[in-house]
Amino acid sequence: MRRRTFLAAAPAAALAGRAFATSRRENPNRDRPDVRGGDRIDGATWASRSAAWGLHGAAATAHPLATQAAIEMLKAGGSAVDAAICANAILGFGEPISCGIGGDCFVLLWDPKARKVLGLNGSGRSPRGLSLAEQRRRANDRGLINSFGAVSVSVPGAVDAWWTLHQRFGKLPWKDLFAPAIRHAEDGAPMVQNVAFYVGASERAFARPENHIEETDNFRAVWVKDGKTPREGEVFRNPQLAKTYRLIAEGGGRAFYEGEIAQTIERYFRRIGGWITRADLAAHHSEWVEPASINYRGVDVWGLPPNSQGLATLQALKIMEQFDLRGMGFQSAAAIHHGVEAKRLAFEDRARFYADPDFYKAPIDWLLSADYAKARARLIRPDRILLPVHPGQAPGHGDTTYFTVADRDGMMISIIQSNYRGMGSGLMPDGLGFMFQNRGELFALSDGHPNVYAPAKRPFQTIIPGFATQGGEPLLSFGVMGGDMQPQGQAQIISDIVDFDLGLQEAGDAPRWHHDGGHEPTGEDLGPLGTLNLETGVPAATRRSSAGPAATPPPPRCARTAWRWRTDGAPLLRHPRRVARLAGGQPRHGLRAFGRLLESRLRPGLDHLAAECR
Repeated sequence: MRRRTFLAAAPAAALAGRAFATSRRENPNRDRPDVRGGDRIDGATWASRSAAWGLHGAAATAHPLATQAAIEMLKAGGSAVDAAICANAILGFGEPISCGIGGDCFVLLWDPKARKVLGLNGSGRSPRGLSLAEQRRRANDRGLINSFGAVSVSVPGAVDAWWTLHQRFGKLPWKDLFAPAIRHAEDGAPMVQNVAFYVGASERAFARPENHIEETDNFRAVWVKDGKTPREGEVFRNPQLAKTYRLIAEGGGRAFYEGEIAQTIERYFRRIGGWITRADLAAHHSEWVEPASINYRGVDVWGLPPNSQGLATLQALKIMEQFDLRGMGFQSAAAIHHGVEAKRLAFEDRARFYADPDFYKAPIDWLLSADYAKARARLIRPDRILLPVHPGQAPGHGDTTYFTVADRDGMMISIIQSNYRGMGSGLMPDGLGFMFQNRGELFALSDGHPNVYAPAKRPFQTIIPGFATQGGEPLLSFGVMGGDMQPQGQAQIISDIVDFDLGLQEAGDAPRWHHDGGHEPTGEDLGPLGTLNLETGVPAATRRSSAGPAATPPPPRCARTAWRWRTDGAPLLRHPRRVARLAGGQPRHGLRAFGRLLESRLRPGLDHLAAECR
């Protein structure tokens, strides 16, 4: 059967009491990896939908309210930056499992006037009053910084990143960008499926005594009503966050760091025995940085330099470029094997060299050089797994939401924002309605490591926006969510588009692999072999096949089911020879992509095309 169209609407209360409010654990019919989606009349057989096209802009985020608001900002004459800030504020309310004003923010942006890709590092620093000795004294039994509590908190950088972007590229009044988020936070919005799942998981994690969270009453006051977290379809409100947004909207971006909010934050940490102060907050400023790039088979792929892990995508792609992946075949065992080996090599350098550039200068030019990529590629064998894997020897001289917007003037913003692990540290300042990130967990505690903890230092960062150009024109604004999955997923998206000629939505929907293992920038050793997880859509023949020479083994320890990473993203494509914008989402996190098609003077409701995925 070829599926044509299925549209349905029902009262939310009726649906919330039935299937839309059940989890896989509650409903076995939802845990059926042998069942595939319905057939489509054209396009890739595995694709969940076609992409959304727009003539005058497009937006793709992980929440329908955020995507809708971004389009409304574009219709009102706002820039891509205006739309992205508005969307991010809504995501902080509707998707707090991934982001919020307690986290950091990184950006790649195509400036159509300068005709270049710009980079913004919006990551915060560790508290000046927290020493390395104190971090070591409080380390967990693995000798690492705890994942939760005050030791894991660094200064939130998101709001200043928004402010920095708006000061340079904003068109609409700053306060107008927060009006939709304030309205939703006050009036409430239905809880979406993935958010309900992860809020429940966070509540259980925060309750464990071994996580050493100083207090959870503030979290429970916002998120736990009658002993339960919100379920899918329930209307959730956060008036505390609405109040905080009003203070930021009226006082400007620096109101978060120098005004009433900063005073409340300092009092809170003093009360619970933490370290963030008003001085720490006031000292924070985002930094414009020069992005790095490599050429992958004619496409220039861009990434942010350390302290982010953006170079890992570029390094992996340069190694992959040395092999004929197209000849190996899409989703073949050989192609996956070579991709995983490239990742393993790149990630050893990631563990060794990526750190705050104010404390350590990574050999970026060498890491991205063609000669180094060729030397690393020569270590890969088609018939075996490389063991052991070491970082290169440098020559002498260190959870998340992604969204993207394009406007009618040609500006494209690739933006990623995160609280890091789940909802964050478990700590919410009194009455402000948001949670602090736990990004400080990603420091190392070993002497001599480039990423070793120090006061007023930026930790290694996993969040990385992606961007690609071709012939000096913007081609692709894209990203992937989920810790160390981000460079792995980014490399797979680029390879699927360049090596296998997939469309944007098809590349987003294509099955992915994720490798977990090797050394981490924290100094942790996850084992030399690691675990390779394959999404359920990877062909069964690939799982069984030895691929290539008869002696080639299958990838190590392939998992049958999709893993629990939120490996979703929001690619957005602008064809270099057309004015149309193409937006695509992915099914892993209910992402919504809208393309603005017609002029805003037309009747409301007719000037955008929506493509929803669940």
